[in-house]
Amino acid sequence: MAVRRRAVLGGMLAGAAALATSGCIADTYADTGTRPAKEQAKAKGPIKDRLTVVATGDVLLHERLWTTAKMDGDWDFAPLMSSVKPLVQKADLAIAHLETPLAPLGGPYHGYPLFQSPPQIAKALKQTGYDLCTTASNHSFDGGAAGVDRTLDTLDQLGLKHAGTARTRAEAEAPTIVDVGGVKVASLSFTFGFNGLPYPRGETWRATKISTKTIKLKAQEARDRGADLVIVSCHWGTEYSNKLDDQQREVGPQLLADSNIDLVIGHHAHVVQPMQEIDGKWIAYGHGNLVAAHREPSTTKAEGLLTRFTFTRDGDRWKTEQAEYAPLLMTDVLPVRVLDVRRELAKDRSVAKKSRLELAQERTTETVLSLGARPKML
Repeated sequence: MAVRRRAVLGGMLAGAAALATSGCIADTYADTGTRPAKEQAKAKGPIKDRLTVVATGDVLLHERLWTTAKMDGDWDFAPLMSSVKPLVQKADLAIAHLETPLAPLGGPYHGYPLFQSPPQIAKALKQTGYDLCTTASNHSFDGGAAGVDRTLDTLDQLGLKHAGTARTRAEAEAPTIVDVGGVKVASLSFTFGFNGLPYPRGETWRATKISTKTIKLKAQEARDRGADLVIVSCHWGTEYSNKLDDQQREVGPQLLADSNIDLVIGHHAHVVQPMQEIDGKWIAYGHGNLVAAHREPSTTKAEGLLTRFTFTRDGDRWKTEQAEYAPLLMTDVLPVRVLDVRRELAKDRSVAKKSRLELAQERTTETVLSLGARPKML
């Protein structure tokens, strides 16, 4: 995927005040590095018959993660995600869920209940290898219309695609379709609600609630606009429960039954939820968190999920060749890290650290497989 590369300007501190005033952070964040696997694929020509999609859970920046970013550098969130970077970089398309709006550079930043997150997280997502952020969530309107606009402006300046919230009605009506080595992939993003917050300025097109009818119409529109694959992201479920709620049980299978939808990925519960296969297509109901700092780090709140789906061309359509998953774990000491559990278990670890990693792998696997699906562990 094309990445615009420009020279990085001088230090962030020197330009922070002017950038915060203008809302522009493009030059500060422009040079984000290359992704070797994706660059090599591009050099070899378009990917015609096979591609991989990686998805992860919520990016939820509690204050403890701000401390980590300051310990690691000048608000540098990239080391936080370094363990999962190899898996993300290898994907042809990597999707993160940016749950909260971004604040102006320099702040003020806010955590729960009305999040305004440090915008430096966007640069770190790009450096980790993500290509696209879904943004429809119960926190979408925490910063009002300005928060929506600023978040999408920031992602645009970094070359990160986005789906779920919109700055204009026209943007809301056009499905996000990205070119992945010659394959057009549509990303559609929806949420169960907005924590009781009203639509900014009454603009109901700013984000869309989950509705089977609406999602199917959007998927058809994406096909009509040339999408080869359609991926639906749903912010849903009951917080801190690995069990499906009524909406998930009802809507999930209905979406997969639609011929225009190829994959459904979910988030919001902040714990891992099951994966399900229906007639060769997949739902990953809940990925838990990619990064967050909930209390009770010994519980499933600290455990997350990365999924990878391999699609192959089947005539003029695509089918899922393989579904895979990787258990993740957030550490509970500063500086915080999100760990690829299997990768970390391969290292020489103390008994206590190894035991916690093994527990995360065991609990995540039990949940992922609980509906009878049998994805492969990465």
